[in-house]
Amino acid sequence: MPAAIKAAFVLCVLQVSLWRVHGEDEYRFVTKYIDMPLDHFSFTNNITFKLRYLVNDTFFGEDKPIYFYTGNEGDISMFAQNTGFMFDLAEKKGALIVFAEHRFYGKTLPFGNDSYVSPKNLGYLSTQQALGDFVYLINDLQRQYVKDGSPLKKLPVIAFGGSYGGMLASWLRIKYPYSVIGAIASSAPIWQFKGLTPCQNFYKITTDVVRNLGTEKCVQTITKVWAALRNLTRTDKGKANVSSQFQLCAALKTDDDVETLIGWLENVYVNIVMVNYPYPTNFLAPLPGHPVREICEQSDSVSYNDDEGLVIAITKGLQVYTNYTGTTKCNDLLHTASSNLGEKGWNFQSCTDMIMPMCKTDEDMFENAPWNFEEFSNSCFQQFLVRPRNEEVPILEFGGKDLATASNIVFSNGLLDPWSSGGVVTNISSEVLAVLIPNGAHHMDLRASNPLDGIDVKIARQVHEREIDKWLAKFYSKNFALPVELIRHL
Repeated sequence: MPAAIKAAFVLCVLQVSLWRVHGEDEYRFVTKYIDMPLDHFSFTNNITFKLRYLVNDTFFGEDKPIYFYTGNEGDISMFAQNTGFMFDLAEKKGALIVFAEHRFYGKTLPFGNDSYVSPKNLGYLSTQQALGDFVYLINDLQRQYVKDGSPLKKLPVIAFGGSYGGMLASWLRIKYPYSVIGAIASSAPIWQFKGLTPCQNFYKITTDVVRNLGTEKCVQTITKVWAALRNLTRTDKGKANVSSQFQLCAALKTDDDVETLIGWLENVYVNIVMVNYPYPTNFLAPLPGHPVREICEQSDSVSYNDDEGLVIAITKGLQVYTNYTGTTKCNDLLHTASSNLGEKGWNFQSCTDMIMPMCKTDEDMFENAPWNFEEFSNSCFQQFLVRPRNEEVPILEFGGKDLATASNIVFSNGLLDPWSSGGVVTNISSEVLAVLIPNGAHHMDLRASNPLDGIDVKIARQVHEREIDKWLAKFYSKNFALPVELIRHL
């Protein structure tokens, strides 16, 4: 049995400091590990692994809430350093801050270095198991932080999450309402599944953002690049020239390599739109403020009249994303974002319990590509030796658009974010709200406040705070048997 999953680990606590770079705010944590069951849904083994979580108790007061971030598809420290809203709010409310890492990402590797070697091991990577981890950890936090003599038997827990983490936050509230009294789910595309959202919407939004915040010329250049790349890479010499122009770490050798380049470039454009914040950030990559505008300005500055010139225009603009710091030596086609993001793990999940049909049409700037479940299934089998059972797993598991029984959730979406295509953008009920941020990018409202924030993102944060106050007031009213009016002042 690998050492990483042996039972009876001693809880390990390490004091570490994490901080933002490029002059952004510094956030510090204690890093803890908890022995976590490998399989929450079977009694056939007692195997455990070490799940990492980060704790900041700077503002924590007795009987105050726990703000619990449901970890994403990557190293949890990266999300902790890009979710400053939780810190801003915790300081006002006296909350304990916890960031829980998602199994199979970051340092939470159930099988150590063997975690990704076989489908047998990867089979324990799922949304359902991750939610089980969070419930298990929250229960342990209650034992740790409820003080002797406190009138409370448990502390109120609010779930926070952005993107996939936002999906998990909302599903945690839906499936395990005993664990969390409410959820703030930002940029959470819980409807990006079969039959719930038109498959073309994601790439159409991406294109519209480039057109509206960049230029029409920029859109047309990107639209033309796919055919140009295919034309230029028909020969070995052409592949070598394109490899050099894109400054690739590994030169293109085969047609499959060309497909990899095209897929990588598509993802880069999506990423740029996702993180089109008005100020410099380093979330997916070090970027200036308004990166869509910047990349289009660079690309548009090149005049071209043939395929070679077009590629020069594309690569000049691309450097805003790939080499803004001037320190990138070459471009690795296996990574489109920070290495802290677990792209391989997410690719596996997208083949199992997170199947999100997407297609490209004449309405966008990408190559036409219809959604083909059979081809998708074959690709999954080629990569991981697994096939998706069907396209409806997430709907069957989490209910799709039927949220009638849900409560205490705020879904927020920036309309500049392609993932808003699968987001909840209208109120479901008085207890499940939708907040729109017209000029907001990907979970921008969860970032720390910034002088360049627009009024729309400020209002979104006010809604979050107002709803959290309501949930907490109801919780404390029940547990202290005091009127809500008095509880609001605790």
